[in-house]
Amino acid sequence: MRASAELHGPWMSLPSTPEQYRAYVRRYARPDEESVLVCLRGSGAIAGVVNINSIIRGRFQSGSIAYAAFAPTAGQGYMTEGVTLVVRYAFEQLQLHRLEAQIQPDNHASINLVRRAGFRYEGCSPELLYIDGAWRDHERWAITNTMIDIAPTRPHATLPER
Repeated sequence: MRASAELHGPWMSLPSTPEQYRAYVRRYARPDEESVLVCLRGSGAIAGVVNINSIIRGRFQSGSIAYAAFAPTAGQGYMTEGVTLVVRYAFEQLQLHRLEAQIQPDNHASINLVRRAGFRYEGCSPELLYIDGAWRDHERWAITNTMIDIAPTRPHATLPER
């Protein structure tokens, strides 16, 4: 994490101390949060992380996706593959209908990643998230389970019949 701090710059902050990491693990042990490591085949080296935050059930069946590449493997396509796999996992295993990504407009690498993964642009929200000491504007990108080729899954038990 420390080696990648400059890469993440103003976009996000990841845990860099043992205490922060323990809090991170506790957060993603909750049923409304998921965290997945993106690892290289063969070596098992960690290329990045993909989180599904704020999973809401009921009529919404949605989550917010966030991700970070790690410096040694950034820019080599591993995160595109990882995000694409996590999208499939979210729809097929978690039975979500929609994933959203909120991205600062100047974060071109992240915007290009969601485009490659099939997300569509939905608009811009001024001062949406508090990051790096200020409220930041974010573009909103989303994908639904009807936008990719997956086998039909049973609706989640919390989805109402009508």
